[in-house]
Amino acid sequence: MSARRVDLLVAGGGPAGLVTALHAARAGLDVEVWEPRGGTVDKACGEGLMPGALAELHRLGVDPAGHALRGIRYTAGTTSVDAAFRRGPGRGIRRTTLHDALREAALGAGARIVPRRVGAFTQDDTGVLVDGVRAAYLVGADGLHSSVRRAAGLDLPAAPRPRFGLRQHFRVAPWSDLVEVHWAAHAEGYVTPVAPDVVGVAVLAATGGGYDERLRQLPELADRLRGAEPVSEVRGAGPLHQRVRRRVAGRVVLVGDAAGYVDALTGEGLALAFAQARAAVAAMVDDDPERYERDYLRVTRRYRWLTTALLAATRPAVGRRVLVPAARLLPGVFARSVDALARPVD
Repeated sequence: MSARRVDLLVAGGGPAGLVTALHAARAGLDVEVWEPRGGTVDKACGEGLMPGALAELHRLGVDPAGHALRGIRYTAGTTSVDAAFRRGPGRGIRRTTLHDALREAALGAGARIVPRRVGAFTQDDTGVLVDGVRAAYLVGADGLHSSVRRAAGLDLPAAPRPRFGLRQHFRVAPWSDLVEVHWAAHAEGYVTPVAPDVVGVAVLAATGGGYDERLRQLPELADRLRGAEPVSEVRGAGPLHQRVRRRVAGRVVLVGDAAGYVDALTGEGLALAFAQARAAVAAMVDDDPERYERDYLRVTRRYRWLTTALLAATRPAVGRRVLVPAARLLPGVFARSVDALARPVD
């Protein structure tokens, strides 16, 4: 019996996979998304969309509810520095809210979402065969630990000094319309308002330990949350740094976290995923997948440079101690850095 055929098979129904499917369906491709997790998909993330990422959603006609974000605040102990977004507000959006909005848009555009997992596959010059389905292209959008990436031979060995993230939500009115980044000797805390009465708090560190233990390393933030009711389970992600040989192997293409990831320090993950999805679909529509490899390097260049530089600067203890005071002394530099993060990804 001949295999069923589709133009594009997407492995993974998170934001990267759904935006890929949305672009592809609107370009006239027959698209199927395989996502083994049923219902709304949650994930540990900061949940703050920079203005550029929010503009990308609006271009897609997607406008999830959330909490307006005016800028970013860096805090260390009692010292802090703010920088406003110059290109309009961003938005704090619960990952579950974002997933539901993107899923509805993808289905509305004609994509199909199937509760299946992409397993072993083979490919030739004209397509990829996956469990009885032949697709012209297979997109791996299945996260940090992508099985598609591994099966395509695109993994590289793990990076040294792995970092991990943990996230939980608390029932408390946001005390600011900024994304707050709290710096300590061995951890950072990211506070994102996502509703009038809920904040999400993500904690990143290279050291071990549970959520509460890491939060105690940020005493000013812990004091803010004292007595607040947790309204979600703790979710974790990591190791964050994922190294990849390249993003294209024949007719297999990687998008989102599956395509490689440096760190969550700069909060650009969703903006990058949206830009990669757009570039990948454009290359597949033109039947020129290698162009996506070049476009990927272009659209992620700023993120890779900024994030790698910030990681290097804050790895030594002295770097963490002086970061916020230096930003206060050089507010123009800090403001320009925030503006660079907030810009749309070309």
